[in-house]
Parts: sequence; C-alpha cells; structure tokens
Amino acid sequence: MENLEKSVIQLLRENARYSHAQMADMLGVTEEEVKTQVEALEKNKVIVKYAAIVNTEALSEKTVQALIEVKVAPQQLKGFDSCAEEIYNFPEVQSLYLMSGGFDLAVFVEGKDISDIAKFVAEKLSVIDGIIGVATHFILKKYKIEGQVTKPVEERKREIVFA
Repeated sequence: MENLEKSVIQLLRENARYSHAQMADMLGVTEEEVKTQVEALEKNKVIVKYAAIVNTEALSEKTVQALIEVKVAPQQLKGFDSCAEEIYNFPEVQSLYLMSGGFDLAVFVEGKDISDIAKFVAEKLSVIDGIIGVATHFILKKYKIEGQVTKPVEERKREIVFA
C-alpha cells in the first residue's frame, strides 16, 4: 500500500467527516491528490461505506445486541459461503465473520429485546441447513466501539486511581 493511500485510510478511520481539503492540509499534498485517492479507494471497494459509530447505550430507545457463535457443516463445493449468505440477508444481522477456532461463524445481531434475539436464533438461524450448533452471548456493556472509547473524555480524566 502506498504512503498516501495508507495515510488517507488512517485519517478516514479517525474521522470520516474530514474534507478532502482538510486531509490535504494534514498530509501536505494537494486536494486533488486526496480526492483521486479517495475515489480509487471507493472504486476498488477498499472503502465499502461511510457510517456513524453509534453508542446504542446512550440512545433513549434501547436495543439488545448479541454475538452468536455458529458451528457449520460446510456444504460440498460451497464451503461456508452459502450458509453465510443465507445468514447475512437477515435484517437482524449487523456483522458476520468467518472465524478460526472453536466455531465457524461469528454473527453480530441486534433486536428490540432478549426475546427478539431468542426468536431470531430459534426460528431463523437454527433452522438453516448445515448449522449444527449455536451459542448466544449477549453484549452487556460497550467500552470501546470501532476504536472509539464510549466514555466521555471528562469521565475518563476523573477516574480514581489507587496506589
């Protein structure tokens, strides 16, 4: 990865709202160079989407998130892909990853409440051909989301440290 590409990606990870002009100033290049680099990253699907990182715990309307470990019997000639495709098309699914280790897929889901997640697991996920086991873990508290600490800076500064 060339230097400008790396730098632009780092800045956009830090704050996707930076303008091309702001990034050009920070990087010591022209605005046109930054614009061309961003367009190339978007065209090549390196940048898939721009989105806000939301701390759902701070919202007035609460939701429940869970990590579901899924064990799959891979299908002949399709591996895990066909099962993953069926799973990622459900609206409850926020993220889906193929994993190494004790389970095959990590599915992050969101629902209105615990029973919403339970219904998803029982009626949608568990009935998919090839799924041989699931383990659901509810997310209780978010300390850091996508590299961002959820606690306001003022609160972090006021923490008491015992020696």
